[in-house]
Amino acid sequence: MKVKYKHYRGLLKSWDELFRQASEFATLVGNERLISISHSSDLSDGIVTVWYWE
Repeated sequence: MKVKYKHYRGLLKSWDELFRQASEFATLVGNERLISISHSSDLSDGIVTVWYWE
């Protein structure tokens, strides 16, 4: 298996929107393939990353 990721980034998106998008994707990935969800910010630039097994 290989570790993959999908990230959601947005200067103009709210944290709620970024986490909503990430959680919808994580739900599609499924509990058995999901590794984690992480986040980071730099001033007003936010990023949420979904880590999963492929």
